[in-house]
Amino acid sequence: MLWVAAMQVHVAKAEIWTLPVDAVVNPANSLGIMGGGIGGALRRQGGDVIQQAAMAAAPIAVGAALVTTAGQLPAKNVIHVPTMEEPGMKIGAENVRRAARAALIASDRNNFKVIAIPGIGTDLGDVPIDEAARAIVEEIRAHRRPCPETIYLVDTNEHMIAALEDALRNAQANL
Repeated sequence: MLWVAAMQVHVAKAEIWTLPVDAVVNPANSLGIMGGGIGGALRRQGGDVIQQAAMAAAPIAVGAALVTTAGQLPAKNVIHVPTMEEPGMKIGAENVRRAARAALIASDRNNFKVIAIPGIGTDLGDVPIDEAARAIVEEIRAHRRPCPETIYLVDTNEHMIAALEDALRNAQANL
């Protein structure tokens, strides 16, 4: 666990769609299509209403965030953060950084106290796991707003979990 100002950060192996938090983060595309990966799982578990809300507001710029209903999920909201314009594009770690920053800013604007962020950009985006983890944690460290108070960094991939834990340890040691 990392303490950043009044913020707590936890790493856990979990399916993001199972978490009863204020908001879950969906690494999205600008079109709001939730076909595969985390977006697909959120849509399957929470209902098509999530994708319909995202697509109704599309296009969503990379580096921006859109908050929608979470449908039937235990979470109250979904924060969609595009990492790519269209589904399946290859991206760089900078897009992961922009998406993480957008999610944190949206959390603060909406007064979300507890959010869950998955590994971003490592599946379809093809960003190396350690680079993605470092980008997410660096954005959390740089975030100086009251919300969120608690962040769960979650994934089902053991390598992503280890990379997030390493990035947090390095951040605490100021490496």
